[in-house]
Amino acid sequence: MILLRILKESLIQALQQLISNKLRTFLTLLGIIIGIFCVITVLSAVDSLQNNIIKSFQKLGTDVIYIDKFSWSEEPGQSFWKYMARPYPSLRDLEAIQEKSKLSEKSAYMVFVPGKMVKHEGNYVEGAYLLGITEEYNQILKVEIGEGRYLSSLEFSRGSNQAILGTSVAETLFPNGDGLGKEIQAYGQKFTIVGLIKPEGKSIINVMETDQAILLPVNSIKKLVNINSNDTWGSLLAIKAKNQNQMEELKYEIASILRPIRGLKPKDKDNFSSNQVSVLTNIIESVFGVLNLAGFAIGFFAMLVGAFGVANIMFVSVKERTSIIGIKMAIGAKRYYILLEYLLEAVILCIIGGIIGIIIVWLMMMILTQVLKFDLFLSGTNVLLGVGLSVIVGIVSGLMPALIASRMDPVEAIRK
Repeated sequence: MILLRILKESLIQALQQLISNKLRTFLTLLGIIIGIFCVITVLSAVDSLQNNIIKSFQKLGTDVIYIDKFSWSEEPGQSFWKYMARPYPSLRDLEAIQEKSKLSEKSAYMVFVPGKMVKHEGNYVEGAYLLGITEEYNQILKVEIGEGRYLSSLEFSRGSNQAILGTSVAETLFPNGDGLGKEIQAYGQKFTIVGLIKPEGKSIINVMETDQAILLPVNSIKKLVNINSNDTWGSLLAIKAKNQNQMEELKYEIASILRPIRGLKPKDKDNFSSNQVSVLTNIIESVFGVLNLAGFAIGFFAMLVGAFGVANIMFVSVKERTSIIGIKMAIGAKRYYILLEYLLEAVILCIIGGIIGIIIVWLMMMILTQVLKFDLFLSGTNVLLGVGLSVIVGIVSGLMPALIASRMDPVEAIRK
């Protein structure tokens, strides 16, 4: 009951400060508002960017191993020529894994081919790329079809001239949205559109982005280019594990299958890399951890100024109410009562400033999300962090004035 009474008194005093000294209190709280705004804005922006990037990477699947000539876990650097000398994964590699692997559930091959110019009547697109895929691609990397259908088993085996278009390609070639069933031309060949992919939206890092893609059966791509030559941008194998807890075992199994068919001797190093999405997400998390620290550093100095401001207004408040403090102590108020009253007053003032800062961040995030068409959000964790920091600043800045108030001599205080 005593604590509630103290809290009530402190809240009343804090509100009186706001009402009676509006400008002084606002200028004092401005440092807290700016500090919380800086910290929470940076943390929210970092969280939003990190969430966007990790979501992009997670499309690759946490239970999938990607066989590539390059390693995802290190910069090529001086090893660039070593990686360049490696062969790209081939259909022969895929067939061996499908035949011999016991730990994999699905496996697919994909080859990336520059689209050069893709045309439909008077419309054309130059920024697209052709993605040659095998049948199980859609069971590993989900392709969300907005209209039409996915490629059939017969179309894959025959290498039929059927295609699935990404959103950007479809909008450019068919501005009226009537592309389904129409024909496009690439590399002098005509392809019938059987499906349109749902739009993926904006992303910082376009991992396996399909908005600019034209999906074709790999046997169709083979009619256009030599998939084992420099005519392509490279290829990948995607192998989905039966059990996510056996990823390391699957890596060893893949190596034991690929090394013999690639003619590697026991002492030879692998001429391929087994990559997982966890490597990329760990790198991203470490980078954004540094950015979070930078955000705290920026906000710390602004909040330090705010803390001095709150301490100053509390010293003034104690001085203005010296006689009131003396009267309270004379009629029996304990020193801890006075201490808590002024300490809580400082905390409440800081919380008010912190809440204002958080509201400004929230409004800014909503506006930027609409303007940029990019998902920026203020998490509950960051809201609690903002309030928590406000409480800490309130305690630090209000402790000394509260101690001075609680140690006053009642008689001397009444005389003043």
